[in-house]
Amino acid sequence: MKTILLSLSLAAVAAPTIAKTDDVKASAARQAEERLHTDWAWLGRYTEANAELPAGMAGPRVVFIGDSITQGWFDMAPTFFTDNNRIGRGIGGQTTPQMVLRFRQDVIDLKPAVVQIMAGTNDIAGNTGPMTPDQSKANIMTMAELARAHGIRVILASIPPAANFPWRPGLETADKIVAMNSWLKGYAAQTGATYADYWTALHDGKGFRASLTYDGVHPNKAGYAVMGPVAEAAIRASLAKPAPKALAQ
Repeated sequence: MKTILLSLSLAAVAAPTIAKTDDVKASAARQAEERLHTDWAWLGRYTEANAELPAGMAGPRVVFIGDSITQGWFDMAPTFFTDNNRIGRGIGGQTTPQMVLRFRQDVIDLKPAVVQIMAGTNDIAGNTGPMTPDQSKANIMTMAELARAHGIRVILASIPPAANFPWRPGLETADKIVAMNSWLKGYAAQTGATYADYWTALHDGKGFRASLTYDGVHPNKAGYAVMGPVAEAAIRASLAKPAPKALAQ
């Protein structure tokens, strides 16, 4: 009887916790859905942070634009950014068309020497509706062209590996990611951009190396520690190249 009562007591404690967690998730989902109708690209996400950036920062400024993988990098390893004159502009769940809309305010207007563009995961997932690979490529090309037109060097980041997306059960992801990364690498070589190969550093032959992720899609702290040297090498390689000639304004 004591065992039964203890089990019931533990269940009673756990139930409110689970319910609270579900409520938080439901609230976040409602807020995200509402934002798609009121600020589709979430232009307001970094408005204040952009305005508060100091005019003069020591060393070349590097902006990282992307989705939750980029946002998580800042959240889990903030010193990678704050100690190195780097600016994280990732927004969870975003697709390439959303990034195109905020590219001017969150990249160009910040006047970086380099931008890293990491995008494509959520295009494959269809987060903002069905998209073809060519549509994703066109958006990435648009961002790269905008950067070059403003004298900003470009790093094109590979999409990290994923055997599946938990929020899109049954969707084939691995081959689509490999195909997009192959295009990104070729486009980088064609345009003089730098390709940052995170996929190889994180892959285990089937998907995301288990020790480096918490859900098979997003890196954990160990994953970001592995990504750091790849980013450092890409930034050095990019800064070694002449800045693109900016178009007359």
